[in-house]
Amino acid sequence: MKTDAFALRHIGPRENDLQHMLKTIGAETLDQLIFETIPSDIRLKSDLDLEPAMTEYEFANHIQKLGNKNKMFQSYIGLGYNQAIIPAVIQRNVFENPGWYTAYTPYQAEIAQGRLEAILNFQTMVIELTGMEIANASLLDEATAAAEAMALLFDVRSRDQKKANVCKFFVSEEILPQTLSVLQTRSTPIGVELVIGNHEEFDFSTEFFGAILQYPGKFGQVHDYADFIAKAAENEIKVAVAADILSLAKLTPPGEMGAAVVLGTTQRFGIPLGYGGPHAAYFATKDEYKRSMPGRIIGVTVDTNGNRALRMALQTREQHIKRDKATSNICTAQVLLSVMAGMYAVYHGPKGLQYIANKVHASAATLANALEKLGLQQTNTAFFDTIVVKADAKKVKTIAEQNEINFYYVDENTVSISLNETTSIADLNKIIAVFASANDKQATTIESLSETNHFPENINRTSTFLQHDVFNKYHSETALMRYIKMLERKDLALNHSMISLGSCTMKLNAASEMLPLSMAQWNNIHPFAPLDQAQGYQEMLSKLEQQLNVITGFAGTTLQPNSGAQGEYAGLMVIRAYHQSRGDHHRNIALIPSSAHGTNPASAAMAGMKVIVTKTLENGNIDVEDLREKAILHKDNLSCLMVTYPSTHGVFESAIKEITQLIHDNGGQVYMDGANMNAQVGLTNPATIGADVCHLNLHKTFAIPHGGGGPGVGPICVAPQLVPFLPTNPVIATGGENAITAISAAPWGSALVCLISYGYICMLGAEGLKQSTEYAILNANYIKEKLNGHYDTLYSGEMGRAAHEMILECRPFKQKGIEVTDIAKRLMDYGFHAPTVSFPVAGTLMIEPTESENLEELDRFCDAMISIRKEIEASNADDSNNVMKNSPHTLAMLTTDVWNFPYTREQAAFPLDYIAENKFWPTVRRADDAYGDRNLVCSCAPIEAYMEN
Repeated sequence: MKTDAFALRHIGPRENDLQHMLKTIGAETLDQLIFETIPSDIRLKSDLDLEPAMTEYEFANHIQKLGNKNKMFQSYIGLGYNQAIIPAVIQRNVFENPGWYTAYTPYQAEIAQGRLEAILNFQTMVIELTGMEIANASLLDEATAAAEAMALLFDVRSRDQKKANVCKFFVSEEILPQTLSVLQTRSTPIGVELVIGNHEEFDFSTEFFGAILQYPGKFGQVHDYADFIAKAAENEIKVAVAADILSLAKLTPPGEMGAAVVLGTTQRFGIPLGYGGPHAAYFATKDEYKRSMPGRIIGVTVDTNGNRALRMALQTREQHIKRDKATSNICTAQVLLSVMAGMYAVYHGPKGLQYIANKVHASAATLANALEKLGLQQTNTAFFDTIVVKADAKKVKTIAEQNEINFYYVDENTVSISLNETTSIADLNKIIAVFASANDKQATTIESLSETNHFPENINRTSTFLQHDVFNKYHSETALMRYIKMLERKDLALNHSMISLGSCTMKLNAASEMLPLSMAQWNNIHPFAPLDQAQGYQEMLSKLEQQLNVITGFAGTTLQPNSGAQGEYAGLMVIRAYHQSRGDHHRNIALIPSSAHGTNPASAAMAGMKVIVTKTLENGNIDVEDLREKAILHKDNLSCLMVTYPSTHGVFESAIKEITQLIHDNGGQVYMDGANMNAQVGLTNPATIGADVCHLNLHKTFAIPHGGGGPGVGPICVAPQLVPFLPTNPVIATGGENAITAISAAPWGSALVCLISYGYICMLGAEGLKQSTEYAILNANYIKEKLNGHYDTLYSGEMGRAAHEMILECRPFKQKGIEVTDIAKRLMDYGFHAPTVSFPVAGTLMIEPTESENLEELDRFCDAMISIRKEIEASNADDSNNVMKNSPHTLAMLTTDVWNFPYTREQAAFPLDYIAENKFWPTVRRADDAYGDRNLVCSCAPIEAYMEN
């Protein structure tokens, strides 16, 4: 046994399990299984051209040396990114804790109450700091949140405005440059015209439906926007405000000024810079716009017994249900980061946040006073944390960098300095010394901070915030540690048992991949730091792009998209730019099979495309003849086909090359959704099947943790003709020679977590990656055969094999009164998270075990499913008082004196012997979604305040 091989630790089944598993599925060898699963005409002819696999120890040394190439300067660049202090209790107990980072999106509320409470804290924090009525569970970054705000305000235009095609959106010139770039990307395809200008000169024309303001402005100037917002309202113009959330502990909240949307980033609430991400954006709006709000909303409801419970609210408004009618394709949140930011607020409380905000402002005020004493002009008339100094920028830059300091150089005579929570008096004196030297002056030493506010009294915050108990009782480390642990115990994560979610690939997030994220050399670099200070990052990101090029067979990669949905959109926008470069502006038809992911139509609509749905055959495959008919019919306007491969039905369709050729013959490009790349890596690839662009879910195939619903990374890889159009960034240029504008805020998206995928590829190497794919297919087919005779598999390949996932038919159980939801809830009693419920086919379960699960866990899961099948048979449609319908069973139920159920307590909680050894207790009974949507509560207010009379 080669104990230093990472593949040995990553792949679950042991070598001596292989023959047993192959015998079960009826294959002589693993090669035979792969032959029977993947069509031979798309199999790779050679191994991936990657460097030999590193051991975990070798990778640890490699990443340390690479990290040392990043220069640890003090960065006062600002532009929406500020160094923050990560409280150690949060770093150790959340950020580095697999109980938090390996959990899945809380679709199964009963086993996610801890995470849901943490997100509810985050929403409450956002609502109260912004002065708004409702907030979501976070978005991807500030720039994309601003774009979502624009789309929301466009969607909620008045009937008269829609009738008159009012389409202008005012953007203040104070907006962050990366936010403007993303707004430019997102506006044109949906028919919004951006008008950029000085808000003090805006004429409030009826041609405008909305506006966005920055608070404070990009270089720190604080404006009182109350009059602007009031005048806008008089003219039916709704205003979004991008606000620094820490400043809202001191400044009047935009909600109190009448803003329709308030958005921003929570990065400075204890989240590392990480060269740009991941960071949780926040998004708050008015209650009347809740059904147009993007992303997830966590709401309060009651369970079967009437006890308080939490769950994801208003899911019917989500993009995978609304499809091409959706205003957003965002299906994720930055949950792990929002949990950390929420815990930061819990730990510090309102007084702590005020203390930090006061210290940051006092640091800026003290620095401004000191520089003015040196004879330098500070031009911001009101500011929170950022000052602007008139000086010789070139001279200052030279001396600053010699002292390992970064400022932002607006022009040759202007320097912007943004201070943060980490800034000490010693740091201020160091800054003063730089400017003194640059101006041949004697530096004065400051010894204390000024307490004078440098903004008008009328925008000084007077309202209270964070008065709820949760923000006022966990201020010692012991108390917060125990609170975090209490919540963790309510959640079922991958560190407890297998999460066999089809299409979501909940594989091992190896500790050796995760450890570098805590290293200061990696997590403390500003995304707009000069490139020569980020050589470690540049080498790692460049190498990861090359690795992904090799794996996909493509010519170029951008890592900028920071979710799978962003990747979909980026891929389509690159295709759009390609057609336009050839004069084919009319090509706007996207063909999408009915079996496609629900986000595909939403992404196409956002990219300005018209969606044409093609049929699926009874066996789950694409109807090639229907596709041919529609491709030929629309050949003059065909933009692309969006296809998932292997299909969402868990099958490698043999006609895939015929399908892609058909699209190319009719002038289109092929976008391949990379959700199922875990069945391709090392065996086939998107280029081989004939695709032109694919997005990759690094949080699926390439091991970035789901973190309870985020972070995600969704880079796109493209064929040679699309490389010139890969996206850029307005501060640090990236992408191709004809690059589209930005897709997300940071140049390389969520760069910090790209370390995980880089480690995954480096430590597995070509052979390990290929083995991972083979074992993913093996594990899926093993489950398929073990459950054969108990459950029917809805679709199989031509030789009867599943790909890396399969769909179980559960609709006939309705004859017994059992719905697929009952199976999902009953699995909780067996200690398992449900597979994917009712996607892509209603009334079914989609199972994907991944290669990380060992034989014992696969057998436990199969035993649980077989036991549940027997319970279904014992059920009666005329009597719903049975073990299936009453699941999940909580500890409170099992320990009451009264037991009014026609089965035993043991049958309820311990139906199989293995459960007693490691029992997981759901903390609530079934959450009542309908009640919660009728009585929507999205903050920490007690449920009694909202109960129906």
